[in-house]
Amino acid sequence: MEFRKYQHIERYGNSEVEGLEIGNCFVFPKIDGTNSSVWLGDDNIVHGGSHNRELTLDNDNAGFYNAVINDTKIIAYLAKHPTHRLFMEWLVPHSLKIYRDDAWRKYYIFDVCVDSDNEAGLEYLPYNVYQPLLEEFNLEYIAPIRIIKNGSYENFIKCLDENVFLLKDGSGVGEGVVIKNYDFYNKYHKQIWGKIVTSEFKEKHHKAMGAPVTENKMIEESIVEEYLTTAFIEKEYAKIATENNGWNAKMIPQLLGKVFYELVNEEMWNIVKKFKTPTVNFKTLNALTINRIKTIKPEIFG
Repeated sequence: MEFRKYQHIERYGNSEVEGLEIGNCFVFPKIDGTNSSVWLGDDNIVHGGSHNRELTLDNDNAGFYNAVINDTKIIAYLAKHPTHRLFMEWLVPHSLKIYRDDAWRKYYIFDVCVDSDNEAGLEYLPYNVYQPLLEEFNLEYIAPIRIIKNGSYENFIKCLDENVFLLKDGSGVGEGVVIKNYDFYNKYHKQIWGKIVTSEFKEKHHKAMGAPVTENKMIEESIVEEYLTTAFIEKEYAKIATENNGWNAKMIPQLLGKVFYELVNEEMWNIVKKFKTPTVNFKTLNALTINRIKTIKPEIFG
């Protein structure tokens, strides 16, 4: 078995997840950690990955790989289920810092997969299948907040306030929720999950209740306002800081480039659909992206 990248989770409401709510929906708390995975290699050794690459002991995703390579529970689980791949969040400080003191630097499994011949290369086991398998080895996992049959946006929004998983008492609510329907495949024949991020929902709600949208707004401005949310920018900032064991001003160009790259790479298809195949000036879009980052993260620019 080789490294496999975890899927991109789509914002609920995008056409990529149209129809996701029909059937049994498992609504999970979304936690603000770093995406990680483990699997048993052909060499019979536990291997680990971050979101984008296989890890080594010297480049171990904020201490994740060093922590799990000798974890006896993971070793025992993979010995019994050598075709399984465990995806998990490794909880280290990112943008959300209200988790309990005893929750940090631990892994929390959120998906169990086997390799497949489909486009994603992964087949996801349903929660009610993998949950007892993890329980047998006392492995930490993320349990659903609710299971909703034939859900709605309003049902899922209510779950945002119920996400207190691992949080300090009275500290607020978590990063958001992930909606999984294990029987759902979208119109592109992809098995895919949806998400609602708490801070993005609040920003959009605030906009909806505020002043009217200005007429003749540039398409690039609309794109930046719609997709470059505080959560989006904070996430990329946290990834860079984590990978470099801290932040310094020399990383500003990396952040500017990474946010713009992720905007184009991850969201351009959604932008094309939402704004009806717009003509985009990417030089203007990049300039507005930089201004947006400066607005959201003024403290890093001195």
